[in-house]
Amino acid sequence: MTNKDADILARTIYGEARGESISGQEAIASVVLNRVNFSLQKGRYWWGNSISDVCKSPYQFSCWNKNDPNFERLNKVDETDINFCICKRIALRAVSGLLEDKTGGATHYHVKNLRPRWSVGKIPCAEIGRHVFYNDIEKQPCG
Repeated sequence: MTNKDADILARTIYGEARGESISGQEAIASVVLNRVNFSLQKGRYWWGNSISDVCKSPYQFSCWNKNDPNFERLNKVDETDINFCICKRIALRAVSGLLEDKTGGATHYHVKNLRPRWSVGKIPCAEIGRHVFYNDIEKQPCG
């Protein structure tokens, strides 16, 4: 894991969950790491094989979509923003292997007030803050 990975992860946490509790922000970091680990275990997988690839994979984390209101904000944020500093600390713990996964191995999540098509018929493995997490959603590899 690189400093770039930690920075991209911090920006993803900031874009997806800056209004959440520390536990909620840590859960987003865990989802990213779970996707990376899943990809590495299965070989080349459609999310990518690094934190940066997973975070920036098209339409996976909405904050990285160019039309998302968070996109410009997460690209401009720096250490003068206390919320970003918290996200950065979480990201550094995550890339160092010091973050406990409280999501039960989740690779997907959504906010509680939405019900995406992919979640229908699935049982959440965790609810943390305003997010619902799943560990039984598997996409087919590209190829």
